[in-house]
Amino acid sequence: MAQEQIVDPVLRQRLSFSRRRDEKGEVLEIDTWVEPGGGVTPHVHPGMDERFTVLEGRTSFLSGREWSEASAGEMAVVPAGTRHAYRNETEEVAHVLCEARPPSTLEEFLRDTAAMGRAGKFTGKGIPRGVDGLLAGVALAHGYREMVVLGFPPLPPAPVQRLLFPPLARVAERRGYRPGNFEAALGA
Repeated sequence: MAQEQIVDPVLRQRLSFSRRRDEKGEVLEIDTWVEPGGGVTPHVHPGMDERFTVLEGRTSFLSGREWSEASAGEMAVVPAGTRHAYRNETEEVAHVLCEARPPSTLEEFLRDTAAMGRAGKFTGKGIPRGVDGLLAGVALAHGYREMVVLGFPPLPPAPVQRLLFPPLARVAERRGYRPGNFEAALGA
């Protein structure tokens, strides 16, 4: 049986998720098909390690400040707390398997981000579109702040976020934007 694929039109990728356990605990596996020009912007997972294995094609990976390229059969390992990103700069779809441990709320975050993209709440560069997009973006950043620190679009400094995001997130919540609920709230 084929796994459900989540389409993210802004990040230009398709994702499917599965979970398994091994001797170290639970692992979230994310099968990712990155279209030419697709990828994710720099971000940090304070408490999550990720291992990316390129299954087909070629992908560029940022780890810290260094970009490197990986082809089929090669791997990029990103320890918790490391700024990272990836992108497909080729003309072919890249297929990458990401293993995230502990999984935390990464699947829910990726589903919510994709729902925002499908609903037109992001520009093609991943910047929230309009007031409603901004509120949804604040709800996303605030709701998943323990799992991911977003590096783009440029967010206000942490003290400003601590002051502004909670009341804005409450407004967004009244519009239905809560972690794990964006798809229903956006009808995407």
